[in-house]
Amino acid sequence: MCGLRPLKIGTLTARLPVIQGGMGVGISLSSLAGAVAREGGIGLISTAQIGFREPDFAEDSQAANLRAIEKELKKAREIAPKGILGFNIMVATKNYAEYVKAAVKAGADLIVSGAGLPVDLPKYVKGAATKIAPIVSSVKSANVICKLWDRKYQTAPDLVVIEGPLAGGHLGFAREELTSLGADTEHASKTFKRAEYENEIKGIISLVKKYADKYGREIPVVTAGGIYTHEDVMRQIGLGADGVQVATRFVTTQECDAPDAYKQAYLDAAEEDIVIVKSPVGMPGRAIRNAFLREAEKGKVAVKRCYHCLERCDRTNIPYCITQALVNAAQGDEENALLFCGSNAWRADKLETVHEVMCELCGLPAV
Repeated sequence: MCGLRPLKIGTLTARLPVIQGGMGVGISLSSLAGAVAREGGIGLISTAQIGFREPDFAEDSQAANLRAIEKELKKAREIAPKGILGFNIMVATKNYAEYVKAAVKAGADLIVSGAGLPVDLPKYVKGAATKIAPIVSSVKSANVICKLWDRKYQTAPDLVVIEGPLAGGHLGFAREELTSLGADTEHASKTFKRAEYENEIKGIISLVKKYADKYGREIPVVTAGGIYTHEDVMRQIGLGADGVQVATRFVTTQECDAPDAYKQAYLDAAEEDIVIVKSPVGMPGRAIRNAFLREAEKGKVAVKRCYHCLERCDRTNIPYCITQALVNAAQGDEENALLFCGSNAWRADKLETVHEVMCELCGLPAV
């Protein structure tokens, strides 16, 4: 039996307190999300350029993406008819509101939203059963979003995700903050000032509890970033978290939507290959250093087409087109790809099943 308590988000109850983090472009789609939900966790589909396989993606990426939201959720439901499924939607997405509305219309159980503060998210889900969760990284950001939602919409989050500096992809920290926490080195898991950041986690949990008390309901908090083993999970639970969000560990599973070349890049990566990069989104990110990043370090990589993916993007000044780099990754062109990853990606040494990963994370026998 699992000693962990189920994760309850309002009317939703996940038997295992594990949320699979959203990974775009095309890394966490219906196959991975469905498999995690089927195991009793919560599966998240990333809407970041989710329609990259649609025939009209190059001409009208938004139409392709909105269409794919419904398609991917439907396929995930077929895998996990009774599971909890939702979307990760970046606030930085151009026409963000339209993506949220499409996810609600498709029947998402949950929307997790970061890469910026989702200040108006409650407005876009009003009247729907869809639960909403902001991603925060500090007491300051948690306080801002909770105060805004309380004042403007007389509500509070259904769930709060705390994403720390060891996470993969875009990070909610300035480069100076990462340096201060020792999280910007090639050996971040060793230099990271864990105790210092854990005080921040406790502060966020305390803040969220005040709003839970005000609204007379539970608001669970899950932590993310650098969580790879059962020991990591239990450490977060010991801090007061109700569950965890895990992404990197699921990349090297058979069910992950990433191509084999992407998974192999994780299996081949050494610890010193995992670096902090400057993303066109305007925030630091964590990725595997490869031929593409080495070329980008020399200067700009030519932008051949604009996919209108980000609300604030000046194609004349960006170092490369993030959509094209991530689509290349999702299509197996790893030499020309941006390979986002968490700080523990180098620890992957074999392909696993989602069942095996979920069992290991939760301290269950994999039978």
